[in-house]
Amino acid sequence: MNAPRGGVRLSDRQRLDWLQLLRSENVGPATFRQLVNHFGSATNALEMIPELAQRGGANRRIVIATREDAEREMEQARRFGARFVAVGEQEYPPLMRRMDQPPPLLAMKGDPAIAQRPTIAMVGARNASVTGIKMAQRLASDLGSAGFTIASGLARGIDAAAHKGSLETGTVAALAGGLDKPYPPENDRLYGEIAERGVVISEMPFGWTPRARDFPRRNRLVAGIAFGLVVVEAAKRSGSLISARLAGEMGRLVFAVPGSPFDPRAGGANALLKDGAILVTEMDDVVSQILPLLDTPPVRTESFEEPEPLTSAPPPSESERDHIVNAMGPTPVLIDDLIRHTGLHPAQVMTILLELDLAGRLERHSGSAVSLVPTDI
Repeated sequence: MNAPRGGVRLSDRQRLDWLQLLRSENVGPATFRQLVNHFGSATNALEMIPELAQRGGANRRIVIATREDAEREMEQARRFGARFVAVGEQEYPPLMRRMDQPPPLLAMKGDPAIAQRPTIAMVGARNASVTGIKMAQRLASDLGSAGFTIASGLARGIDAAAHKGSLETGTVAALAGGLDKPYPPENDRLYGEIAERGVVISEMPFGWTPRARDFPRRNRLVAGIAFGLVVVEAAKRSGSLISARLAGEMGRLVFAVPGSPFDPRAGGANALLKDGAILVTEMDDVVSQILPLLDTPPVRTESFEEPEPLTSAPPPSESERDHIVNAMGPTPVLIDDLIRHTGLHPAQVMTILLELDLAGRLERHSGSAVSLVPTDI
Protein backbone atom coordinates (compact mmCIF):
# COMPACT_ATOMS: atom_id res chain seq x y z
CA MET A 1 0.00 0.00 0.00
CA ASN A 2 1.28 3.40 -0.96
CA ALA A 3 2.65 6.22 1.19
CA PRO A 4 -0.08 8.13 3.05
CA ARG A 5 -1.41 11.45 1.92
CA GLY A 6 -2.84 13.68 4.62
CA GLY A 7 -6.60 14.12 4.68
CA VAL A 8 -7.45 11.14 2.42
CA ARG A 9 -10.14 8.89 3.84
CA LEU A 10 -11.81 5.64 2.85
CA SER A 11 -15.24 5.98 1.35
CA ASP A 12 -18.11 4.23 3.13
CA ARG A 13 -18.09 1.53 0.45
CA GLN A 14 -14.35 0.98 0.77
CA ARG A 15 -14.62 0.73 4.55
CA LEU A 16 -17.27 -1.96 4.20
CA ASP A 17 -15.12 -3.77 1.60
CA TRP A 18 -12.14 -3.66 3.94
CA LEU A 19 -14.14 -4.95 6.89
CA GLN A 20 -15.64 -7.75 4.82
CA LEU A 21 -12.22 -8.83 3.55
CA LEU A 22 -10.59 -8.57 6.98
CA ARG A 23 -13.30 -10.72 8.60
CA SER A 24 -12.91 -13.49 6.01
CA GLU A 25 -11.21 -16.75 6.94
CA ASN A 26 -7.38 -16.81 6.99
CA VAL A 27 -7.10 -13.07 6.21
CA GLY A 28 -4.81 -11.38 8.72
CA PRO A 29 -3.04 -8.02 8.40
CA ALA A 30 -0.21 -9.30 6.17
CA THR A 31 -2.54 -11.30 3.92
CA PHE A 32 -4.92 -8.35 3.69
CA ARG A 33 -2.14 -6.02 2.54
CA GLN A 34 -0.87 -8.48 -0.05
CA LEU A 35 -4.36 -9.11 -1.40
CA VAL A 36 -5.07 -5.41 -1.84
CA ASN A 37 -1.63 -4.84 -3.37
CA HIS A 38 -2.05 -7.76 -5.73
CA PHE A 39 -5.61 -7.09 -6.92
CA GLY A 40 -5.83 -3.33 -6.49
CA SER A 41 -8.82 -3.27 -4.16
CA ALA A 42 -10.58 -5.21 -1.43
CA THR A 43 -13.53 -5.69 -3.82
CA ASN A 44 -11.38 -7.51 -6.37
CA ALA A 45 -9.64 -9.51 -3.64
CA LEU A 46 -12.95 -10.79 -2.25
CA GLU A 47 -13.82 -12.20 -5.67
CA MET A 48 -10.47 -13.99 -6.00
CA ILE A 49 -10.14 -15.55 -2.52
CA PRO A 50 -11.88 -18.89 -3.33
CA GLU A 51 -9.69 -19.48 -6.40
CA LEU A 52 -6.50 -18.56 -4.54
CA ALA A 53 -7.32 -20.82 -1.60
CA GLN A 54 -8.07 -23.72 -3.95
CA ARG A 55 -4.72 -23.25 -5.71
CA GLY A 56 -3.02 -23.22 -2.33
CA GLY A 57 -4.40 -26.66 -1.51
CA ALA A 58 -7.37 -25.84 0.73
CA ASN A 59 -9.31 -29.01 1.49
CA ARG A 60 -12.64 -27.17 1.80
CA ARG A 61 -14.27 -23.98 0.60
CA ILE A 62 -12.92 -20.95 2.46
CA VAL A 63 -15.46 -18.94 4.47
CA ILE A 64 -15.82 -15.38 3.19
CA ALA A 65 -17.58 -12.84 5.37
CA THR A 66 -20.81 -11.69 3.74
CA ARG A 67 -21.74 -8.12 2.97
CA GLU A 68 -24.51 -8.46 5.53
CA ASP A 69 -21.95 -9.54 8.16
CA ALA A 70 -19.87 -6.42 7.50
CA GLU A 71 -22.89 -4.12 7.52
CA ARG A 72 -24.10 -5.68 10.76
CA GLU A 73 -20.75 -5.14 12.49
CA MET A 74 -20.52 -1.60 11.18
CA GLU A 75 -23.95 -0.92 12.68
CA GLN A 76 -22.88 -2.54 15.98
CA ALA A 77 -19.94 -0.17 16.11
CA ARG A 78 -22.16 2.84 15.39
CA ARG A 79 -24.61 1.90 18.15
CA PHE A 80 -21.70 1.35 20.53
CA GLY A 81 -20.33 4.81 19.78
CA ALA A 82 -17.24 3.39 18.05
CA ARG A 83 -15.81 3.65 14.54
CA PHE A 84 -13.45 1.74 12.28
CA VAL A 85 -10.30 3.69 11.46
CA ALA A 86 -8.13 2.59 8.53
CA VAL A 87 -4.34 2.53 8.59
CA GLY A 88 -3.12 5.80 7.10
CA GLU A 89 -6.19 7.80 8.06
CA GLN A 90 -5.60 10.79 10.29
CA GLU A 91 -7.14 9.22 13.41
CA TYR A 92 -5.03 6.05 13.17
CA PRO A 93 -2.29 5.96 15.87
CA PRO A 94 0.83 7.22 14.07
CA LEU A 95 3.40 4.77 15.47
CA MET A 96 1.19 1.80 14.57
CA ARG A 97 1.74 2.66 10.92
CA ARG A 98 5.41 1.74 11.41
CA MET A 99 4.55 -1.79 12.55
CA ASP A 100 5.59 -4.61 10.25
CA GLN A 101 1.96 -5.67 9.82
CA PRO A 102 -0.33 -2.93 11.16
CA PRO A 103 -4.00 -3.79 11.61
CA PRO A 104 -5.76 -2.52 8.45
CA LEU A 105 -8.74 -1.45 10.54
CA LEU A 106 -8.91 -0.52 14.21
CA ALA A 107 -12.18 -0.35 16.12
CA MET A 108 -11.86 2.77 18.25
CA LYS A 109 -14.02 4.45 20.88
CA GLY A 110 -13.19 7.64 22.74
CA ASP A 111 -11.09 10.68 21.93
CA PRO A 112 -8.82 9.85 18.95
CA ALA A 113 -6.58 12.84 19.71
CA ILE A 114 -5.28 11.01 22.78
CA ALA A 115 -3.87 8.25 20.56
CA GLN A 116 -2.13 10.86 18.38
CA ARG A 117 0.11 12.13 21.18
CA PRO A 118 3.53 10.62 22.00
CA THR A 119 2.70 7.39 23.80
CA ILE A 120 4.48 5.18 26.33
CA ALA A 121 3.24 1.67 27.08
CA MET A 122 3.24 0.20 30.57
CA VAL A 123 2.65 -3.45 31.46
CA GLY A 124 3.30 -5.82 34.33
CA ALA A 125 2.07 -8.51 36.67
CA ARG A 126 -1.62 -9.17 37.18
CA ASN A 127 -0.96 -10.25 40.77
CA ALA A 128 1.12 -7.15 41.40
CA SER A 129 2.39 -6.12 44.80
CA VAL A 130 1.17 -2.99 46.54
CA THR A 131 4.57 -1.42 45.85
CA GLY A 132 4.37 -2.33 42.15
CA ILE A 133 0.88 -0.88 41.80
CA LYS A 134 1.96 2.31 43.57
CA MET A 135 5.00 2.63 41.30
CA ALA A 136 2.98 2.05 38.12
CA GLN A 137 0.29 4.51 39.07
CA ARG A 138 2.78 7.22 40.07
CA LEU A 139 4.96 6.70 37.00
CA ALA A 140 1.90 6.82 34.70
CA SER A 141 0.67 9.99 36.41
CA ASP A 142 4.06 11.68 36.15
CA LEU A 143 4.51 10.73 32.48
CA GLY A 144 0.98 11.90 31.74
CA SER A 145 1.69 15.25 33.36
CA ALA A 146 4.77 15.50 31.14
CA GLY A 147 2.56 15.26 28.05
CA PHE A 148 2.64 11.55 27.25
CA THR A 149 -0.29 9.22 26.64
CA ILE A 150 -0.08 5.93 28.55
CA ALA A 151 -1.11 2.70 26.82
CA SER A 152 -1.79 -0.66 28.44
CA GLY A 153 -3.95 -3.76 28.11
CA LEU A 154 -6.68 -3.31 30.77
CA ALA A 155 -5.52 -6.38 32.72
CA ARG A 156 -5.74 -6.42 36.49
CA GLY A 157 -2.72 -5.33 38.49
CA ILE A 158 -0.10 -3.14 36.78
CA ASP A 159 -2.19 -2.49 33.65
CA ALA A 160 -5.11 -1.19 35.70
CA ALA A 161 -2.80 0.93 37.84
CA ALA A 162 -1.23 2.49 34.72
CA HIS A 163 -4.67 3.35 33.33
CA LYS A 164 -5.84 4.83 36.62
CA GLY A 165 -2.68 6.90 36.97
CA SER A 166 -3.14 8.42 33.51
CA LEU A 167 -6.92 8.68 33.32
CA GLU A 168 -6.82 12.44 33.85
CA THR A 169 -4.05 13.07 31.31
CA GLY A 170 -4.80 10.51 28.60
CA THR A 171 -4.77 6.71 28.42
CA VAL A 172 -5.28 4.06 25.72
CA ALA A 173 -6.61 0.57 26.48
CA ALA A 174 -6.02 -2.17 23.90
CA LEU A 175 -8.40 -5.14 24.11
CA ALA A 176 -7.96 -8.82 23.25
CA GLY A 177 -11.66 -9.17 22.41
CA GLY A 178 -14.21 -6.97 20.70
CA LEU A 179 -14.80 -3.49 22.07
CA ASP A 180 -18.05 -4.77 23.55
CA LYS A 181 -16.26 -7.65 25.33
CA PRO A 182 -13.75 -6.07 27.76
CA TYR A 183 -11.79 -8.38 30.05
CA PRO A 184 -11.54 -8.95 32.99
CA PRO A 185 -15.07 -8.17 34.29
CA GLU A 186 -13.65 -6.58 37.44
CA ASN A 187 -12.31 -3.75 35.27
CA ASP A 188 -15.66 -2.98 33.62
CA ARG A 189 -16.02 0.30 35.48
CA LEU A 190 -12.46 1.33 34.59
CA TYR A 191 -13.15 0.39 30.98
CA GLY A 192 -16.17 2.67 30.94
CA GLU A 193 -14.11 5.55 32.31
CA ILE A 194 -11.39 5.02 29.69
CA ALA A 195 -13.94 4.87 26.88
CA GLU A 196 -15.44 8.13 28.16
CA ARG A 197 -12.26 10.06 28.94
CA GLY A 198 -9.52 8.23 27.03
CA VAL A 199 -9.67 5.84 24.08
CA VAL A 200 -10.11 2.07 23.68
CA ILE A 201 -8.98 0.11 20.62
CA SER A 202 -9.26 -3.42 19.24
CA GLU A 203 -8.63 -5.26 15.99
CA MET A 204 -11.06 -8.06 16.90
CA PRO A 205 -14.71 -8.27 15.75
CA PHE A 206 -17.56 -6.96 17.84
CA GLY A 207 -19.01 -9.76 19.95
CA TRP A 208 -15.64 -11.56 20.10
CA THR A 209 -14.94 -13.00 23.57
CA PRO A 210 -11.16 -13.07 24.12
CA ARG A 211 -9.36 -16.43 24.25
CA ALA A 212 -5.87 -17.12 25.56
CA ARG A 213 -4.42 -17.00 22.03
CA ASP A 214 -5.81 -13.48 21.48
CA PHE A 215 -3.81 -11.78 24.23
CA PRO A 216 -0.48 -11.77 22.33
CA ARG A 217 -2.30 -9.87 19.56
CA ARG A 218 -3.46 -7.40 22.19
CA ASN A 219 0.12 -7.15 23.48
CA ARG A 220 1.26 -6.35 19.95
CA LEU A 221 -1.09 -3.37 19.83
CA VAL A 222 0.19 -2.12 23.20
CA ALA A 223 3.80 -2.36 22.02
CA GLY A 224 3.12 -0.96 18.56
CA ILE A 225 1.37 2.22 19.64
CA ALA A 226 4.24 3.46 21.82
CA PHE A 227 7.78 4.83 21.55
CA GLY A 228 8.79 2.62 24.47
CA LEU A 229 7.41 0.02 26.83
CA VAL A 230 7.92 -0.03 30.61
CA VAL A 231 7.71 -3.31 32.55
CA VAL A 232 7.02 -2.66 36.23
CA GLU A 233 6.65 -6.18 37.64
CA ALA A 234 6.70 -9.44 35.70
CA ALA A 235 7.52 -13.05 36.43
CA LYS A 236 10.09 -14.86 34.28
CA ARG A 237 7.32 -16.50 32.23
CA SER A 238 4.64 -13.89 31.67
CA GLY A 239 2.70 -12.06 28.99
CA SER A 240 4.53 -8.87 29.92
CA LEU A 241 7.75 -10.38 28.60
CA ILE A 242 5.95 -11.18 25.33
CA SER A 243 5.05 -7.49 25.12
CA ALA A 244 8.68 -6.56 25.82
CA ARG A 245 9.93 -8.95 23.13
CA LEU A 246 7.44 -7.55 20.61
CA ALA A 247 8.46 -4.00 21.48
CA GLY A 248 12.12 -4.86 20.96
CA GLU A 249 11.39 -6.51 17.60
CA MET A 250 9.58 -3.34 16.50
CA GLY A 251 12.55 -1.19 17.44
CA ARG A 252 10.82 0.35 20.45
CA LEU A 253 12.71 1.10 23.65
CA VAL A 254 12.28 -1.40 26.48
CA PHE A 255 12.39 -0.18 30.09
CA ALA A 256 12.12 -2.09 33.35
CA VAL A 257 11.66 -1.18 37.00
CA PRO A 258 14.02 -3.27 39.19
CA GLY A 259 12.58 -5.38 41.98
CA SER A 260 13.65 -7.53 44.86
CA PRO A 261 15.48 -10.71 43.82
CA PHE A 262 13.40 -12.49 46.47
CA ASP A 263 10.10 -11.58 44.77
CA PRO A 264 9.25 -13.88 41.83
CA ARG A 265 7.07 -11.08 40.43
CA ALA A 266 10.25 -9.12 39.75
CA GLY A 267 12.16 -11.97 38.09
CA GLY A 268 11.14 -11.08 34.54
CA ALA A 269 11.79 -7.36 34.93
CA ASN A 270 15.20 -8.01 36.47
CA ALA A 271 16.02 -10.42 33.64
CA LEU A 272 15.15 -7.70 31.12
CA LEU A 273 17.59 -5.37 32.84
CA LYS A 274 20.33 -7.99 32.56
CA ASP A 275 19.55 -8.25 28.84
CA GLY A 276 19.93 -4.52 28.28
CA ALA A 277 16.59 -2.94 29.15
CA ILE A 278 16.79 0.64 30.43
CA LEU A 279 16.54 0.88 34.21
CA VAL A 280 13.67 3.02 35.52
CA THR A 281 13.18 4.38 39.02
CA GLU A 282 11.54 7.69 38.08
CA MET A 283 9.87 9.52 35.22
CA ASP A 284 13.05 11.22 33.96
CA ASP A 285 14.62 7.83 33.21
CA VAL A 286 11.94 7.32 30.56
CA VAL A 287 11.55 10.89 29.31
CA SER A 288 15.28 11.39 28.73
CA GLN A 289 15.33 8.42 26.37
CA ILE A 290 12.07 9.20 24.56
CA LEU A 291 12.52 12.91 23.91
CA PRO A 292 15.30 12.48 21.31
CA LEU A 293 13.00 10.15 19.35
CA LEU A 294 10.16 12.63 19.00
CA ASP A 295 11.84 14.49 16.14
CA THR A 296 13.04 11.33 14.39
CA PRO A 297 11.32 10.88 11.02
CA PRO A 298 9.52 7.56 10.56
CA VAL A 299 11.44 4.85 8.75
CA ARG A 300 8.37 3.48 7.01
CA THR A 301 4.62 3.85 7.18
CA GLU A 302 1.68 1.86 5.91
CA SER A 303 -1.29 3.51 4.23
CA PHE A 304 -4.69 2.51 3.00
CA GLU A 305 -4.60 3.76 -0.58
CA GLU A 306 -5.64 1.02 -2.98
CA PRO A 307 -2.91 0.74 -5.65
CA GLU A 308 -2.94 -0.50 -9.20
CA PRO A 309 -3.01 -4.32 -9.33
CA LEU A 310 0.38 -6.01 -9.51
CA THR A 311 0.77 -7.53 -12.99
CA SER A 312 4.54 -7.62 -13.36
CA ALA A 313 4.81 -11.38 -13.79
CA PRO A 314 2.74 -14.24 -15.26
CA PRO A 315 0.73 -16.40 -12.84
CA PRO A 316 2.80 -19.19 -11.28
CA SER A 317 2.56 -22.69 -12.70
CA GLU A 318 1.94 -25.88 -10.72
CA SER A 319 5.61 -26.83 -10.95
CA GLU A 320 6.57 -23.42 -9.57
CA ARG A 321 4.11 -23.88 -6.70
CA ASP A 322 5.67 -27.26 -5.96
CA HIS A 323 9.12 -25.67 -6.09
CA ILE A 324 8.17 -23.19 -3.36
CA VAL A 325 6.44 -25.78 -1.16
CA ASN A 326 9.38 -28.17 -1.45
CA ALA A 327 11.78 -25.39 -0.47
CA MET A 328 9.84 -24.72 2.73
CA GLY A 329 9.23 -26.60 5.95
CA PRO A 330 8.19 -26.02 9.56
CA THR A 331 11.31 -23.90 10.18
CA PRO A 332 10.84 -20.19 9.36
CA VAL A 333 12.65 -18.97 6.25
CA LEU A 334 13.02 -15.41 4.98
CA ILE A 335 10.91 -14.61 1.92
CA ASP A 336 13.94 -13.02 0.27
CA ASP A 337 15.85 -16.29 0.72
CA LEU A 338 12.98 -18.19 -0.92
CA ILE A 339 13.11 -15.84 -3.89
CA ARG A 340 16.89 -16.24 -4.25
CA HIS A 341 16.76 -20.02 -3.79
CA THR A 342 13.98 -20.66 -6.30
CA GLY A 343 14.92 -18.00 -8.84
CA LEU A 344 11.24 -17.15 -9.34
CA HIS A 345 9.94 -13.64 -9.87
CA PRO A 346 9.14 -11.98 -6.51
CA ALA A 347 5.53 -11.41 -7.61
CA GLN A 348 5.15 -15.14 -8.35
CA VAL A 349 6.57 -16.10 -4.95
CA MET A 350 4.27 -13.65 -3.19
CA THR A 351 1.28 -15.05 -5.09
CA ILE A 352 2.13 -18.62 -4.08
CA LEU A 353 2.60 -17.61 -0.44
CA LEU A 354 -0.74 -15.80 -0.57
CA GLU A 355 -2.41 -18.94 -1.90
CA LEU A 356 -0.86 -21.07 0.85
CA ASP A 357 -1.88 -18.50 3.45
CA LEU A 358 -5.53 -18.46 2.37
CA ALA A 359 -5.51 -22.27 2.32
CA GLY A 360 -4.39 -22.28 5.96
CA ARG A 361 -1.05 -23.88 5.14
CA LEU A 362 1.26 -20.94 5.92
CA GLU A 363 2.51 -19.40 9.14
CA ARG A 364 3.95 -15.88 9.16
CA HIS A 365 6.73 -14.82 11.53
CA SER A 366 8.40 -11.56 12.41
CA GLY A 367 11.04 -10.19 10.07
CA SER A 368 9.26 -11.28 6.85
CA ALA A 369 9.77 -14.99 7.53
CA VAL A 370 7.32 -17.77 6.71
CA SER A 371 6.95 -21.48 7.33
CA LEU A 372 4.58 -24.29 6.42
CA VAL A 373 1.99 -25.31 8.98
CA PRO A 374 3.10 -28.68 10.40
CA THR A 375 0.90 -31.58 9.32
CA ASP A 376 0.32 -34.85 11.10
CA ILE A 377 2.22 -37.74 9.60
